[in-house]
Amino acid sequence: MSAVAVIVNGRSTSVNRGSTVTDLVKQLGLVANAVVIEFNGEPLLREQFPTTELEPGDAVEIAHMVGGG
Repeated sequence: MSAVAVIVNGRSTSVNRGSTVTDLVKQLGLVANAVVIEFNGEPLLREQFPTTELEPGDAVEIAHMVGGG
């Protein structure tokens, strides 16, 4: 499978062609329930992670939710 380059938090990252946002989250070692994602400048609902396929040049911003008290 060939790789495509996407921008994640301002850095170029390679993912396999056909990868989804869920695949990217797993590739980065993150937990989907603990992140908020902006995809190409728009908020992405968690339910859309598995169906949003990454294309070359897509911009993904990932923010980690932090708990505490």
